[in-house]
Amino acid sequence: MMAAVSDDGLRSEIAHLLTSGFVTDVFPRADSHERVQQLVSDLRLAGDDLKSKLRIAGFTSYPIMQHDICQLCETCMYYKVHRRFCELPELNLPVEPDWSCRLWRI
Repeated sequence: MMAAVSDDGLRSEIAHLLTSGFVTDVFPRADSHERVQQLVSDLRLAGDDLKSKLRIAGFTSYPIMQHDICQLCETCMYYKVHRRFCELPELNLPVEPDWSCRLWRI
C-alpha cells in the first residue's frame, strides 16, 4: 500500500515542477463560463494525474496580472487560507499563496 503524501510534500513537489521548466497552459485565462466549464471537464478527465492537472489549470509559481487584477491563489475564492490549499474539487491541491492558475475566481 502506498503511503499518502502530506500537503507539504505535495506542495514541494508542485513547486519543484513549476520552477524547473515544466510548462503549463497559462493562457487563455478562464474568463468566460464556457472556458471554465471546458477546463473543469478537462480536469475531471485528468483524474489524479498531477502533471496533467497542473498543465490544464495553467499553474504558475508567480502571480499573473489579467485586466489590471493580480490573480494570486490567496485571493481566489477556492483558496483555504489556514491550509494553503485550493479547494476547487477538480484540483484539490496544496498551493502557495503567491501562485496562480487560470481558474482563478474572486
